[in-house]
Amino acid sequence: MSTLALYAPLLALVFVALSVRTLLLRRKHQIGVGNGGNIHLSRAARAHANFAEYVPISLILIYLLEQSGGSGIRIHLVCIALVLGRVIHAFGISREPENIRLRVIGMALTFGVIISAALHLLLNWVVT
Repeated sequence: MSTLALYAPLLALVFVALSVRTLLLRRKHQIGVGNGGNIHLSRAARAHANFAEYVPISLILIYLLEQSGGSGIRIHLVCIALVLGRVIHAFGISREPENIRLRVIGMALTFGVIISAALHLLLNWVVT
């Protein structure tokens, strides 16, 4: 079984947790669409949306990296970095006041995953 098959479900569960958090805040504040000016709902919705924006491209790149023969250790490392990055970012953006340091660390880990996987794949393609 692929290494990614361990981490994709973990990320899916984080996505569901962020979704449920947003839904519960919508219900609590009776806000169906938008954020109604509620900063907590706004932050929860952004944490959820940001996760949805970055995880799919990351998983696609990691999948391609794994299929191109990337080492098991490398796949584990980028997957761990992605999970940590997304959780740290979600925690940082959800705080009021915001914890900018956690947001930056989370995004740095996420961008590191995307950039390293993309460069590895490009170099593989050029070399072969």
